[in-house]
Amino acid sequence: MLMVGRVPPPVVLSPTAGHLLVLLLAALVLSAADMTATSGLPEREPAAVGMSSARLATIDRVVQRGVDAGGYPGAAVVVGRKGYSVLSRGFGALDWTGRTRVTSQESIYDLASLTKVVATTTAIMVLYDTGKLDLDAPVSRYLPDFSGGLRDQVTVRHLLTHRAGLPAGRELWRIANTPAEARAAVLASPIQCTPGSCYEYSDLGADLLGFVVESASGQPLDAFLERSVFAKLGMTDTQFRPEAMSSVRTAPTEIAPPRGYPLRGEVHDENAYALGGVAGHAGLFSTADDLSVFAQMMLDGGVYNGVRVVSDSAVALFTKRAAGHRALGWDTCDGGAGCGQYMSERAFGHTGFTGTSLWIDPDRQMFVILLTNRVHAARARRPSKVIADVRNDLADAAVLAVMDDPSGVMAMPVSFRADLAQDWNRPLRSSRASRAAARRRNAAKRSASKRSASKRATTAGKPSGKKTSAKTSKSTAKAKSTAKSSASAKKKPPAKKSGGKKSTKKRR
Repeated sequence: MLMVGRVPPPVVLSPTAGHLLVLLLAALVLSAADMTATSGLPEREPAAVGMSSARLATIDRVVQRGVDAGGYPGAAVVVGRKGYSVLSRGFGALDWTGRTRVTSQESIYDLASLTKVVATTTAIMVLYDTGKLDLDAPVSRYLPDFSGGLRDQVTVRHLLTHRAGLPAGRELWRIANTPAEARAAVLASPIQCTPGSCYEYSDLGADLLGFVVESASGQPLDAFLERSVFAKLGMTDTQFRPEAMSSVRTAPTEIAPPRGYPLRGEVHDENAYALGGVAGHAGLFSTADDLSVFAQMMLDGGVYNGVRVVSDSAVALFTKRAAGHRALGWDTCDGGAGCGQYMSERAFGHTGFTGTSLWIDPDRQMFVILLTNRVHAARARRPSKVIADVRNDLADAAVLAVMDDPSGVMAMPVSFRADLAQDWNRPLRSSRASRAAARRRNAAKRSASKRSASKRATTAGKPSGKKTSAKTSKSTAKAKSTAKSSASAKKKPPAKKSGGKKSTKKRR
C-alpha cells in the first residue's frame, strides 16, 4: 500500500519579513556579481597619493578639446598612482550620434597595436617564466615552416625588438582567402637584411610571435591568454572577437572599410581580420578599467591582488631598453610615441592605430590610459595630429600633477598642445597644394638655370673684364676662332661641289 506523506503547509511570511528576504537575496546576487567581475582599481582622491586635483583637471580640458575638434567622438581615460585610480572618466560618446556616452568602466575599444604588449608580449613573458620559451632560440625551433636562408638566423628576441629584418607588413587581406592562407603568407615573408642589423617596426614580427606562443603552449593564442592572464586578473571585458551582446557598448571604427560594411565589435585591422580576428599584432578589445588592472600588475612586478601572472624579473627584463628605444615587445619614452616630455627614463608603453595608448612610469608608480576611436569618421581634417597631441598632453598633465616627486614640483606650461591645436584642421589639400607649388618652383629654377647656362655659352666670347683661368682663355679663343671662320664662310660664294665639310656643318 502506497503511503503518501502529509504535504507541509506553505510558509507565510509577514510583509516585513518578505521584504527583508527580497533585499537579502538581491544583496547576495550583487555580491556574487562583484566577485566575478572587475571594476578596475580602487579609487582615491589625488591628494591621498601625492597628486594635485587642480592640475589633473587639465586632462579634462585637453581630452575634451579633441572631441570638440572632431578628432574622435569620445574617449575613456584612467590615470592611476600607487595602486589607486585617481582619475577614471569618459568623454563624449561612442559615435557621432551621441546616444551612448563613454565610460571608463563599460565602454569597449579596439586596442589595435596595444595587442602587441597587453596580449602577445605578456604571453611570451608567461612562457619565458615557465621555461617553455628561449628568447635567443631561432624562431624556426618553434615554427619549422619559417626556415631557410636568413630566416634561420631570426631569434625570438629579434622579433620582440623589431630587428628581424622583416618588412613592416604585407597586405594579407588582398592575397589570402582564408586564415590558413594568411598564416602561410606571414611565414613566407622575406627577410630584407641581416637579422639584428636593422630596425623596422613590423606587424609581421608580432604575428610570428603569436604563432610561437601557440606552438610553445599547445593552445590558440586567445585561449592561452584567457587562462593565463585575463581570467587571473578578472579582466572580463578583455578579449579577441567580442561577443555580439557586448556590441552595444563597443565603440565603432571604420564606416567604409574594404570589407564593405561599417565595423563595430570586429577588428579594424584588415590583416588581423584576414588571420581570423586573432593576431599577434592586433585584434584585442578592452575597457580602460580592465587595462588599469593590467597596468597595475606590471607596476607591482607581475602580481595583482595576490595573484601572480609573471615574475618580477620578467617584468624588469621585458620593460628595459634592449635595442635602441625598444624594450622587449614594449616601446620606451625615448621613442617619442605619445608619452609626453616628462616621464622618466624607465617609462614604457605602446600606442594603437585606432587611437589608443598605455604608458607606465615605474619611477613615479603611475600609469596613463587613453582609449579612443579616432578612425571612426573623424570630423577633424587631421585626426592623427589631434590624437598625437592629446596623448602627449595627457601624459604631461598626469606627470605634472605629481606633487611628491623627489626632484621637486615642475612648473605648469602656459598652454598645452591641445590649447594651440596647431595644424589640427589645416586642410590636407593645402599640403598637397604646397607640394605642387614646390615642384613648380623647382621646375622654374631648373628652367632658369638652363636659360642662364645657355646665355653664358652664347656670350662666352665677349670680354668680361675679369681674370680667367688658362683653360677658360683657351676656350674663349677657340670660340672666337670658330665664330670668325663662320663669318668668313658666309661671305664666300657657295661651293660648286658638295663636300663632306658642308654636310658636316649641317649636322652640327
